[in-house]
Amino acid sequence: MVFSSVLFLFRFLPIFMICYFLVPRKMKNLVLFLGSLVFYAWGEPVYIFLMLFSTISDYVWGRLIEEYRGKDRSRIFLLCSIVINLFILGFFKYADFLMQTVNTVFGTSIPLLKLPLPIGISFYTFQTMSYVIDVYRGDTKAQRNILQFGVYVTMFPQLIAGPILKYHQVERYLQDRRTDLDAISYGVKRFVTGLAKKVLLANNLGLLWKQVAELGNEQMSILMAWLGIAAFALQIYFDFSGYSDMAIGLGAVLGFHFPENFNYPYIAASVKDFWHRWHISLSTWFKEYVYIPLGGNRKGLPRQLFNILVVWMLTGIWHGAGWNFLFWGLWFAFFLILEKLFLGDILESVPKVFGRIYTLAVVLISWVFFALESPGEILAYLQAMFGMNGIGPVNSLAMFLCNEYLVLLVIALVACLPLGSRLVHALKSSKTGPAMALYRLGEKVIPAVLLLLSVAYIVDASYNPFLYFRFRPGRRNRIWMIKEIR
Repeated sequence: MVFSSVLFLFRFLPIFMICYFLVPRKMKNLVLFLGSLVFYAWGEPVYIFLMLFSTISDYVWGRLIEEYRGKDRSRIFLLCSIVINLFILGFFKYADFLMQTVNTVFGTSIPLLKLPLPIGISFYTFQTMSYVIDVYRGDTKAQRNILQFGVYVTMFPQLIAGPILKYHQVERYLQDRRTDLDAISYGVKRFVTGLAKKVLLANNLGLLWKQVAELGNEQMSILMAWLGIAAFALQIYFDFSGYSDMAIGLGAVLGFHFPENFNYPYIAASVKDFWHRWHISLSTWFKEYVYIPLGGNRKGLPRQLFNILVVWMLTGIWHGAGWNFLFWGLWFAFFLILEKLFLGDILESVPKVFGRIYTLAVVLISWVFFALESPGEILAYLQAMFGMNGIGPVNSLAMFLCNEYLVLLVIALVACLPLGSRLVHALKSSKTGPAMALYRLGEKVIPAVLLLLSVAYIVDASYNPFLYFRFRPGRRNRIWMIKEIR
């Protein structure tokens, strides 16, 4: 079940919200927990037991760590929790990839397991690991109420694609949360904004990328290649940030405050800046639970560069079981190391426009590694981007697609920049009557129009993927999608 579906919007969500707001405050956690299990079980009825096992396991480890704090047993319990979590994640996500690699290198024929990847396992595994580590560090107290801990792990708004929550960020909301009309109004608007990003922008940009990706190298002009990867870059941004908006909006309606996960990443003036703006909860997780424990920048420059390399190898592999994801992580590690050595100082001394051009070029090329799987496909696409396939800068098909998608691309480019939010802030802050009247009118009309258009699109369209549900091994799942059945 995905948020941008008829099933979720007109069946699950209304029934859940009616139940949630009708029950007494003491029962809201129970309704949220049971509703989240139904939501997850709808698409993954078997793997719900795996998620419950992870929940119970880390609840127990957290209690044991706190009970034996300061003793050797506490460290053993932490190690047990980490090993179990990483084993589960590794088995389901990377077993076939490793066996495939062994078969290729050594010429063996080990049969693949071909297990479907549990949806959201990378996200909820990182959440439970961060909880146990924080309990061990003394940064948070172990949760004694297993229902509250279960809600933290299984909460459906952010269960399958984040943002990744640390326990202390939602602890007080799990114990006692209140909502009011302002919070509900904000949440609904935020959800509608995310829904519009997803179905009106991401889905249609995905169609453009699909058309370009299916072309042979002999038809790929320079303009076509850059147009295609720009469409993918915009698609994955609106897809994932749209999902985060919907999660944050639903959380607000339910009385939670989730952290922001995106901050206009395509205006970044360095690769380091980009990763302060893109998937913020993930980069923060790796910084706090991998980079800093490895030594961070406290043990000299060589060790710091090594730590950066390790973190970005793991970041790449986290995104998917494939060599292309590892190369994607190493690509960013290379430029982050350059920025640490000397490039960062250069970027700070020149106008920001140069840094933004450099960063955008690095990021767009990185999406080629992310979107395509085989080295042959990646190399062929990169050759087309730089005119090394003999086609030339422009062809008629490229011009046709530019004209066909011009309006969509212009809207998407404007929407991924902070221009709209600045305009809204200026109108809201204005003391003049017309500006305030325009703001109040837009505040009511725009969400209603976006919702109407989004619902019309969902009812009519069948192409409805969520890109961040595609982290599965195997070529046939390279662009894996969950599709709404009409």
